[in-house]
Amino acid sequence: MDPALEEVEFLARSTNRVEVLAALADQPRTRRDLESVTGASQPTLGRILRDFEDRRWVERTDEGYTATATGRLVAEGIVDLRETVETELKLRDVIEWLPTAEMDVDLRRFRDATITVPTETRPSAPVGRSLELVRDADCVRSVSHAFNDRSLDLLRRRTTEGEATFEGVFAASAIEAVTDDAVLCRRFRELVDSENATIRVYDGAVPLAVTIADDVVSLLVRDDDGVLQAAVDTDDEAVREWARETHERYWTDSRPLEVADLEE
Repeated sequence: MDPALEEVEFLARSTNRVEVLAALADQPRTRRDLESVTGASQPTLGRILRDFEDRRWVERTDEGYTATATGRLVAEGIVDLRETVETELKLRDVIEWLPTAEMDVDLRRFRDATITVPTETRPSAPVGRSLELVRDADCVRSVSHAFNDRSLDLLRRRTTEGEATFEGVFAASAIEAVTDDAVLCRRFRELVDSENATIRVYDGAVPLAVTIADDVVSLLVRDDDGVLQAAVDTDDEAVREWARETHERYWTDSRPLEVADLEE
């Protein structure tokens, strides 16, 4: 077996080993400190520390124990690996539908994301989660290939009543779909006519549906048949910056939509 993988396996077989090494890489600690931080027993800590000393990952100091330079290197690597795998596990069931080709952001930034999927009792849970974020926001920006009648109603009400501002860029096909429905078109006209809303039309393909509600980014992901599979939202700074840049890019490349452009 590869010696490097053997060391990875040695660490991975024990959560306590990972926690102890990460704790010592953070700052020097006594065995009592380590017991408090990791929950490991003193006999377990003794075995771990001896193994780490043998590998020259930790050394004794007047303050107890501290990680060596190589110990800090290994700690950083194993913590990064764990966080990477944790993120993969979280995204595994939705990754095939995420618009990753459009997402110039490290997927590890989604480690703390909230993922909402449909259930038998709540088939519209992803839309409900997206509406929850919009309902509490003062500023909403969107880039999307489609409209949802519930979000349209919510945005129409909040902008016409002066509760929020909205800047939306939508695929031309999405606008056409709305105008083909008399009821939706009437509601849409009210949204477009609101002084707190600005709608623009993008004539090319829009392969994503992303909304920025204040500081939270939400993506609605659909399968190849257009069936909604999940809502993924996060307040991660890097994801937020990507979403803002994406909105700005589509906004610049789109054309304004006026009420007069919508047929009665």
